[in-house]
Amino acid sequence: MIRAQELIEKITSDATCDDCIVVVKDKTQANLRWAGSTLTTNGVIQERSLTVIAFVKTGEGMATGGVTRTDVNLTEVPALLAEAIAAAKAGEKAEDFAPLATDIAIGDWAAPHIPTGPEVFSAFAPALGDMFSRSVSDAIELFGYAEHTSETTWVGSKGGLRLRKDSPVGRVEMTGKSHERTRSTWNGVETRDFKDVSVASIDAHIRQRLTWQGRHVDLPAGRYDSLLPSGSVADLFTYMMWVSAARDVHEGQSVFSKKGGGTRVGEKLSNVGFQFFSDPNYEALPAANFVATAVSSPYSSVFDNGQPIKRVDWFKDGVLKSLIQTRASAQLTKLDFTPIAENLIMKVDGGQGTLEDLVKKVDNGLLLTTFWYIRMVDPNSLLLTGLTRDGVYHIKGGEVVGATNNFRWNDSPVSALNRIMHAGASEWTQPREWAGDMANMRTPPLIVKDFNMSTLSPGN
Repeated sequence: MIRAQELIEKITSDATCDDCIVVVKDKTQANLRWAGSTLTTNGVIQERSLTVIAFVKTGEGMATGGVTRTDVNLTEVPALLAEAIAAAKAGEKAEDFAPLATDIAIGDWAAPHIPTGPEVFSAFAPALGDMFSRSVSDAIELFGYAEHTSETTWVGSKGGLRLRKDSPVGRVEMTGKSHERTRSTWNGVETRDFKDVSVASIDAHIRQRLTWQGRHVDLPAGRYDSLLPSGSVADLFTYMMWVSAARDVHEGQSVFSKKGGGTRVGEKLSNVGFQFFSDPNYEALPAANFVATAVSSPYSSVFDNGQPIKRVDWFKDGVLKSLIQTRASAQLTKLDFTPIAENLIMKVDGGQGTLEDLVKKVDNGLLLTTFWYIRMVDPNSLLLTGLTRDGVYHIKGGEVVGATNNFRWNDSPVSALNRIMHAGASEWTQPREWAGDMANMRTPPLIVKDFNMSTLSPGN
């Protein structure tokens, strides 16, 4: 396969349009999958995607056209370029037009993609095998997968952009079932290289929750003080970020739109010292410090490729401070250019301790495991609905006293911001619903007052 850098140089040098941006992503992924406490498949995949974006001057702006393909060879370059340029010439001035960055170099452009492979599981796989053996002897069935992805992105342009970023990340998802599958629970872990993954901790987590399910307590639908693990918090607030695109907010299509026009930036929306930010230089969750995108959307613009990404406070001290901006939307809203970043960090002032520590702070409420099938009900309030899954536990007097039924819930993360009772320490976590979409999040477990469990759910 031709090197990504050579492919980019060939395309940009042959481009006859006013400018041309090429985005190449090389990805390798190693995986293990298991069911019934038995390894079922394993392997390594390799793939490449290439996007050619042509820019053609039109009046005071530019029109664009883009083409994306996989596994492109040199003989296909002329046809790809012709298709992208034709699409650009057929268009009008792009709404998100902004001057293109030129002559910027970031990262080790010349270095090859660093692939992952089965060796990443060298310590994890034997420990997993031991966990399988113990589970079989105790009549526990384990289902799940582990995967490690290494992705390299190159962004090059006719105007001199030479940008490169590397994104290694891995995760484990494990479901445990027992007592003829009448009990079920889940655990998920994010990692960079699997060196920090404790199989013993995953095993202990699953066994404890399966044991809690030995006593059942029927509870009706209603509002409960609910302890949300960090993964469930991440699921909720990922959705909140997805409705934070400034153009949508400005046009009145978001919970952050102000009645009568404008945005709610500057409003205090939380009852606690709530901090929510992105920072490429955050040591625990490193991220790219430049914009790299193959397509324009409400969240990003191809015209912004190469623009710097700095720390952005989305919320500071409970106040909404920023929205996801392209340079074009920033001009429209008269707010700062704050591009979306690759990490999200949430903290609550005074938050400390683990999920287990927070259990002790609940007098009468629920401990959740995960959310599932989250959907929008009302965009004006960001009312969401979803299901609880794989274990809901009744907490009484600061102790888990048993498992209860699953629920369908209806609530809003924006409303929940104003009902935070207690928070733990922030931790790198895995949202279950959006696993794979949001791998770089640090959130705390939260106790949310009066979380609305609207109806009972028969699911396990």
